[in-house]
Amino acid sequence: MKTLLWLDDMRNPDTNDWLRFSPLEKPHNTVWVKSYKEFVKWITENGLPDGICFDHDLADVCYNPEKWQEMVIWHEKTGMDCAKYVVEYCMDNEVELPKWYTQSANTVGKENIDRYLTNYLQNS
Repeated sequence: MKTLLWLDDMRNPDTNDWLRFSPLEKPHNTVWVKSYKEFVKWITENGLPDGICFDHDLADVCYNPEKWQEMVIWHEKTGMDCAKYVVEYCMDNEVELPKWYTQSANTVGKENIDRYLTNYLQNS
């Protein structure tokens, strides 16, 4: 069975029909990772999945739960960093880029990930 790697710090792929964004036909196994570190660890241990769904913003803002306002911004790696990791992995291991979709609400981040991966495909 094919595997989808779902990268998103908040959206559970099993709720609200998020898997409609999957680039893979059903059925497939879905593995949910929430950070760059988990993403890299999974690929290092398992190789590339058949498909990846990218979120761009991965826990880069901390909110004060009492006031629901931004407190601190730290610099967590983003879905773009994950896309760059996948491209490097493909080049280093001479494998094809998996199918992907970017479900991020960050439209600029989504466009950047899609443009980066499309450019790699067109020039590899």
